[in-house]
Amino acid sequence: MESTNYQWYPGHMTKAKRMMQENLKLIDLIIELVDARIPYSSKNPDIDALANGKSRIILLNKADLSDSSENKRWLEYYSSRGFFVLEIDSKAGNNIKRVMNVVNEACREKRERDKKRGIINRPVRAMVAGIPNVGKSTFINSFARKSVAKTGNKPGVTRGKQWIRLSNELELLDTPGILWPKFDDKKIGMRLAFIGSINDDIIVSEELSLELLDYLKEYYPECIEVRYDVNADKVSSSILEGIAKSRGCLKAGGEYDIRKAADILLDDFRTGKLGKITLERPQFE
Repeated sequence: MESTNYQWYPGHMTKAKRMMQENLKLIDLIIELVDARIPYSSKNPDIDALANGKSRIILLNKADLSDSSENKRWLEYYSSRGFFVLEIDSKAGNNIKRVMNVVNEACREKRERDKKRGIINRPVRAMVAGIPNVGKSTFINSFARKSVAKTGNKPGVTRGKQWIRLSNELELLDTPGILWPKFDDKKIGMRLAFIGSINDDIIVSEELSLELLDYLKEYYPECIEVRYDVNADKVSSSILEGIAKSRGCLKAGGEYDIRKAADILLDDFRTGKLGKITLERPQFE
């Protein structure tokens, strides 16, 4: 099967990146959300280039769907690289109350500088950034404790910027999700496709599901066996056929519907029905 080239950079992303660059001079802090299941692949390297010395917070969002032992390792990884970091679950609101403490910690030096200049009570201005479908709008709504940002389960819901005043202490700038123009490592594009950050309309679900099964067999074989009652020692194509069998995915004439089985596997992974899974380990130097 020919390998898919996972590239997706619509015109609105170029515009969004330019908008971020223009607004950086207005902000004190960048809060970047990454997906806790792929904390490296979901971190946009362009934001590092744009940050230009600003204080940085990384929030490992959707931590309820990822492997808790790996969450700890990723917290250490980013903390050791100078980021303020916290794991959160925006949907359920877990750890959201702690975000303000991290904001205060990240902006302590800035507030002290303001105080010396006689600038008092100016709210911290934070840009909320991240790739498509990482949960930025859900985070903002949870943090604000009201619906102030549009949400959706497809990439590209937030198209324009909006300032959101949370309190006298903090204003947030919500920005559209942007990917970077080219994935140097095919595996990064593939992992982004796993979590739904690349539009499903341009991916081949059968191919993607086989790649996911290759990984699950090595690190989480029990997830396959418990969910589908299929032996994880088999080759991935046979496992996919076993999923089709266990879920009754049949075409007219009794042939297994592999495409439908692939869609079931991807959906089960994305919604956490397969279990708590992290698809990459912090071994990058």
